[in-house]
Amino acid sequence: MTEVGPTLKNLKFRDQIRRSSSSAPANIAEGFGRFRPTEFAQFLRIARASLFETRNHIEDAVTKKYFSEEDASNLLCLQVRATKAATGLLRYLESCKGKAPTGWNREP
Repeated sequence: MTEVGPTLKNLKFRDQIRRSSSSAPANIAEGFGRFRPTEFAQFLRIARASLFETRNHIEDAVTKKYFSEEDASNLLCLQVRATKAATGLLRYLESCKGKAPTGWNREP
């Protein structure tokens, strides 16, 4: 949605929403690669923050008439689902109290 329409004229906005939306999965992947629940949890917190930043950009895009209400609604649905998934995983990791879960393999 940032490759067409009015967002092409606002490069700063386009770059901000692209960065925040790609930051969440990148942080989850990096955290997973740490192999320690405490570190993974910290990266999940950062990912959640990026998801909320993306939400703010989507809402801002509606205000600026960059995205339609329908498109924004679809994007916000994805944002909510991703946030819930990250939150659930974060809660699980916090319940591990810093210990790796049984069977956690360090090899990819």
